[in-house]
Amino acid sequence: MQAIRIGVREAKIHLSRLLEDVQKGKEIIITNHGKPVGKIIPIPRESLSLGERIERLERQGWIAPRGAKEESPLPSPLPLPDEMAQKYLQEDRDS
Repeated sequence: MQAIRIGVREAKIHLSRLLEDVQKGKEIIITNHGKPVGKIIPIPRESLSLGERIERLERQGWIAPRGAKEESPLPSPLPLPDEMAQKYLQEDRDS
């Protein structure tokens, strides 16, 4: 989300509107002569219920909704001769 940049004088004039924007999740950067001097950000809700936290994670794509069709399983790892996996891993770490 793009933060809103606003000068000190304008921020004083429109503080109520800016706070409404912050309540909607926007961030406000306060500038003085064009240089950022402060930021107004939303306070995170700390007491979400379990259901609300699950819904948020589903919306963000971190978890699948209950009963959702599962993705196909990952393929089996390719077989490698003895010690080859360790050798490739070490080469990757060294580079």
